[in-house]
Amino acid sequence: MERIAPLWWLTRDGDLDCLALFERHYSANRKDGQLRQFVGPGEKVVLRTERNAMFVWRKFIDDSGQDGVNCAVFRNESPHRSSDLIRQADSIADALWPNSRHYTFVCGEKIRSTNPGFCFLKAGWNRCGMTKSGLLILERV
Repeated sequence: MERIAPLWWLTRDGDLDCLALFERHYSANRKDGQLRQFVGPGEKVVLRTERNAMFVWRKFIDDSGQDGVNCAVFRNESPHRSSDLIRQADSIADALWPNSRHYTFVCGEKIRSTNPGFCFLKAGWNRCGMTKSGLLILERV
């Protein structure tokens, strides 16, 4: 596998460039026009590239019953391969929360791909079920 220079750097919840990316993500809550912080409570790490990609890790008590570190948001409008960005984000989460399961939810109906979560699968993640509301659950253990 080709080794890629680090692309992510740490930023904060409320980073205006990340906020703009988040507002274009299908999970964004558009009811609050005064949105500044977009991650929510709990331990969190907001990552960004120089421009046009963001990734949010969140460790919190999840009402869905999932355990581990949650990829709360991933949006890539950059020229970098999404699977490469995910692998690098995984490495950061591994350093911060060793031996923790990584998981995310994907709403197949709200994305353009015919293979929802494909970039996560290419990065080594696996499908592990569906939520009661019909979201695909992906994990990396």
